[in-house]
Amino acid sequence: MRELVITQNMTVDGSIEMLDDWFDPTDSPPDQQELLQRDSAACDAILLGRQTFEDFRGFWPVQENDTTGITDELNTLEKYVVTSTMTDPAWEHSTLLSGDPVAAVRELKQQAGAEISLTGSIMLCHPLIVAGLVDEYRLWTYPYVQGRGRRLFPDGFRTRLELAEHRAFSSGVTYARWVPQKAR
Repeated sequence: MRELVITQNMTVDGSIEMLDDWFDPTDSPPDQQELLQRDSAACDAILLGRQTFEDFRGFWPVQENDTTGITDELNTLEKYVVTSTMTDPAWEHSTLLSGDPVAAVRELKQQAGAEISLTGSIMLCHPLIVAGLVDEYRLWTYPYVQGRGRRLFPDGFRTRLELAEHRAFSSGVTYARWVPQKAR
């Protein structure tokens, strides 16, 4: 069974919604880049909500001289887009998923393959978290307080997580890999 991994960039105060200019996806110091590449190598598909997909599609394919490698990676990764309105993704290796996102992701997890990465797409994250479909959280925390914005976990949701890995970088960014505790 494939694992679903949520990877999010967030502020110290827990916002993953980028309302201020605290994150630049094209600027990762070498020590962070190494970890990003390791995690990227573990997945062969990315799951996105329609808005995040449109944001990615409007940004990454038009980048020139992308030193991060993200443009090439996204052009070759299988992209699954949860949408009820889009009819043509207009980006190679993209599959539209309509209907119940929880059922669609359960089905994707049953297919052969490597990890499925979910980033951004907060409206998609919430029902998948509540349904218990997330196998791991990879959180990049930026040294910035935004004071507002949507959060990763839905209001009222509670669970215990186990820390699997933690790193701090010269930029002040930290990385933490968390796994949900299994019911005992």
